Amino acid sequence: QVQLVESGGGVVQAGGSLRLSCAASGSISRVYNMGWYRQAPGKQRDLVATFNSDGSTTYAASVNGRFTIYRDNAKNSVYLQMSSLKLEDTADYYCNAVWIGSPPVWGQGTQVTVSS
Repeated sequence: QVQLVESGGGVVQAGGSLRLSCAASGSISRVYNMGWYRQAPGKQRDLVATFNSDGSTTYAASVNGRFTIYRDNAKNSVYLQMSSLKLEDTADYYCNAVWIGSPPVWGQGTQVTVSS
């Protein structure tokens, strides 16, 4: 089974930027969809941004215009560029990928803390 490894989390001041990376151990060229979720303490895991099966992207309303998801199939990686970070963006960020006929795959998560 393909594994996902996230990196790039850390502590950043409000208004700052951060880029998260998700590297897959196998090819993502035929992934059905792939994206980022986040989970703040005491809250459910929510979608942040994702590539859909038709290649389009979907963003949560709270990050639209501030975050950008992009991919590099040659590197089997998906990235999340986060700008204008807010305190409420603090969460554990998880990469998720789905291939047809296989269960969803999750990474181990990377922590993002936005400080005032």
